[in-house]
This record gives sequence, C-alpha cells and structure tokens, in this order.
Amino acid sequence: MKRCFIYAAGSFYGLRERPRAGDLQIAADAGLLLCKRLGVKPDLVLGDFDSMDASEAPPNCLRVPAEKDDTDTMLALREGFKRGCDTFYLYGATGGARLDHTLANLQSLAFLLRHGARGYLYDQNFVYTAIENEMLTLTREVDWGIVSLFSMGDRAEHITLEGLQYPLADGTLECGFPLGVSNHIVAPTARITVGRGPLLVGWELPKMAGEA
Repeated sequence: MKRCFIYAAGSFYGLRERPRAGDLQIAADAGLLLCKRLGVKPDLVLGDFDSMDASEAPPNCLRVPAEKDDTDTMLALREGFKRGCDTFYLYGATGGARLDHTLANLQSLAFLLRHGARGYLYDQNFVYTAIENEMLTLTREVDWGIVSLFSMGDRAEHITLEGLQYPLADGTLECGFPLGVSNHIVAPTARITVGRGPLLVGWELPKMAGEA
C-alpha cells in the first residue's frame, strides 16, 4: 500500500491521518498555502494557480491551463496514481467559497473506487469514503456517532446495515431521495455492506484537541 496526501484550497479542520516517511504529498493550487501553515514540504505542487498569487508557486511546480477538464484536485489524484499510490487522504477538499468543488471532490472518491483505490476525504469531525461490492466496518469512536449514506449513481443496491440505529437488510438507496442521512452507530462495531452501485459513506469522528 502506497499512500498519497492531497492538500487542496478549501477549509482545513486538522490532520486526522498524518503522513509518514515514504508517503507522497501533493499540494493542489492554493493547497500550497495550507502546506506552508502546516510546515509541510510537498513532493509536488501543481495547479493553474487561479486561487492564489502565482508568484508564490515554486519554480519547479507543475503548471496547468485554467481551461481544462480536471480540477486541480483531480489532477493531483491522477499524479498519485501515476506514482503508484492506492490510498489517498484529502484535506482542504470541502468548505471554502465553492460548493461545486466540494461536490467534485466527493465525486472523486467514486473515481478512486472505480480505479481500484481508496480515498478518505476529511471535513469538520467527519470523514467520507466510497464503497461498492464490499463491506465497510466502523468502530464506534463517538457516542451516538452519526453515519450518513448516499447513492453516488442512480442507485446503490443490496445494502445491509448492522450495528446502526436504523438497520437495513438488502435495501436500496436512490440518488433522488436522501434516505440515508443521519443514522447512528449504536454498537461497538457497525458494518455497512453494499452490492452494486457506488455508495458514499460519511461518519463522525471525535472532536480534535482544543475544540469546544
């Protein structure tokens, strides 16, 4: 398993999973400013630099045109793939001034899934990933911790939920109705199983030190 950390230009709520020796670290556009705040020296800086002063970008950065199909974050994911990474941690990928970028970054979790990788996107006291044809096991870290599920396609089928306030056996979630919002972990371990169709899963994390 090779890990990649992506730093984007959205809101940052603290490092949950921390990089270690050998991990690839990529700053996407103004994610470079986040790296500077954290004292991180990214292995690669890339972007069109439309969300920061381009003069602050290092001379050896990968500059891309503003008119392109991929977001800067997606380009960072593709670079991670090229370098053999299969597990991705996304910071600064929600919030900020652009809801459309948050949605794009959530969709990128399905992109990773369909390419044989796993992505974890961190929001404030929440983390999201996408699963399909597999089981995800969650350990209860927060009393009455929230779990929310969303279909990332037309529908996600053969869903079974165990250890949650609202269990389910061989159910279906459709994209047109947010039935999976605000479930809760009620057992020490919860299990989420899905068959066909990508399923976005988000679950609550403990508050970080110093948070009210």
